[in-house]
This record gives sequence, structure tokens and C-alpha cells, in this order.
Amino acid sequence: MIDIAEKPMDRRLCIAPMLDWTDRYCRYFHRLLTRKTLLYTEMITTGALLHNEPARFLDFFPEEHPLALQLGGSNPDDLAKCCGLAEEWGYDEVNLNLGCPSDRVQSGMFGACLMAQPDRVAECVSAMHDACSLPITAKHRIGIDELDSYDLLTAFVEQLSDAGCRTFIIHARKAWLQGLSPKQNRDIPPLRYDIVYRLKQDFSNLEIIINGGIASLEQAEQQLKQVDGVMIGREAYHNPWMLAEADRRIFGMDCQPGTRHQIIEALLPLVEKECARGIPLKRITRHILGLFHGQPGAKKWRRYLSENAHLPGAGPEVLRTALDLVPVANFH
Repeated sequence: MIDIAEKPMDRRLCIAPMLDWTDRYCRYFHRLLTRKTLLYTEMITTGALLHNEPARFLDFFPEEHPLALQLGGSNPDDLAKCCGLAEEWGYDEVNLNLGCPSDRVQSGMFGACLMAQPDRVAECVSAMHDACSLPITAKHRIGIDELDSYDLLTAFVEQLSDAGCRTFIIHARKAWLQGLSPKQNRDIPPLRYDIVYRLKQDFSNLEIIINGGIASLEQAEQQLKQVDGVMIGREAYHNPWMLAEADRRIFGMDCQPGTRHQIIEALLPLVEKECARGIPLKRITRHILGLFHGQPGAKKWRRYLSENAHLPGAGPEVLRTALDLVPVANFH
């Protein structure tokens, strides 16, 4: 088992777990841009983890730390076993998904629908807490369907807190489990930041991280005046260069990751290694298409990678050629 130093986690800025997006190659790329931001895996279900080869889902690059594993499930014993695996693999945190509203997730009895079963969730959290020494955190909505009163939300948080959860990542929208798609649930229910702020005031002893609609470091800085941390999702994926200032602005570090050009140069050794062992180039390059967002040459960069990274035998030379299409003068 890998020993993890006993130190408080710094969650002032986090990148949200995003299905099909935040895989190990995305996270490695993001880590080149920010050393301190907490990264999360995609949601991994307990069934997938326990009934398949764990390495397929749990392997990561050492450079990705600090790194949290997000689990989806509702069986306390299964979640406990997965927490044991997370500690064995060397993760820094385990997060329980209580916010995903998709039909597939609901049919598997995990995600946002569990907010209607606080006793069950508390049992899960308690089992997870007892199974490992890692922090157990929860990510959830401010409510679901008609179960959206502030009293229900505070009762939910209090019950999970009593079970051992000290950190709550709260998407400041309710979820409609019937009638809205997952995509619509990210946009249509109104953002209620005030609810999360009030929760922090009422539970000052808990760590409250806010999520939902935050699209810049400027907005993150404003949120940090009210809560303990900020989680950013889609904007960090589509416009990853925003993370280049995170260590300085959010964490107060006197550092800069380099230029966009230097970021790709730093990524190339991994590309060479992974392509050499048979990993398709497109699995890596699909995460870096937005690096030159808003810069001259960005369209050529995206087009060349999109048209060539999927071809048989594509390797690091494709990335180097794409880089040559962006004017060097604009690497800043």
C-alpha cells in the first residue's frame, strides 16, 4: 500500500469530474498547466471497478497528484471495497457522486437520485470512512425534483457530516430527474449561489466547495470570498489556458507554467512513450484542442489535429506539425 502523507487537502480550486473527458491524459495535460489545482477522475461505478481489472480504471500518472477518485454507487460494502482500492493505488481523496441526473445513473441507483435516500447515503459514507484513511467527500445538488427545500438540504448535509463527511462539493442547481436531460440539467435549473453561501454560514465547521456556471479565475476569486473552494468544469476543458494563472492567482505561488508552446513541448515525451506502447494519438490530443483558444492559428491547430491524430500510425510528429501552424510570436 502506498503511504499518503497526512496533510490537509487544498481544495481552493478543483477541476470537475467529467465523464469521457477527465481521463488520465486530460489530467496529465492539466497538471502541466497547474501544479496545485485538485484534479478528479471521471466517475467510476463500483460495479465497473469490482468486476473488471482495477488497473484499467485506477492507473494514473504520478504527476497527477493531488488527485481524487470519484465513485458512483449505493452499496456500502462495494463502496468500502473501492475505497480500499483507492488507498492502495495512492489516490488522495475519494468522492461520492450524488449529483449526476442521467437515466442510466438513476437505474443503477446512484447519482442525484440518492439525495432522496439520506439514510442510505449516510450508511455509504460511514462505510467508506471506516474502510480507508482517505478523506471521503460528497458532490451533490442543492435539491432534486420537489425535494428542494433548504431544510431538506441542511438535514442531508448534517446527516452526511455525522457519518464522517467533512467536505461537500455543491452544484448550485437543483436537478430535475424527470423531464430534463443531463445536458439540460447543467443549464436550465437556475443557479442559486445564495443557497450554497447560506449553507457555508450555517455549517462553518464544514468545507464547502461551490460548483456550477463558474467560467473564469476572476469568478473563482469572487466565490472564494464566500466559500472554501471552487470547482470549474467545462470551461477548464474547452479553454485550458485559463489554468495557467491558477497557481499564482488562487494559490499565491510565485510561478508560471511557461508558454503554450512550452506546454506542448513538455507533453511530447508522454506522447512518444504512450504512442510507442500502442495508445492512439487521438486519445491524448482530443484533450488539448482548446489550448490556443482565442489565439491566431487556433483554428489551424484544431483542424490539423482533428484531421490527422486519428490516422493509423499517427504519432508525435503530428503534434509537432500542428504546433508549427501556430505563429511563434503568439506563444504567451
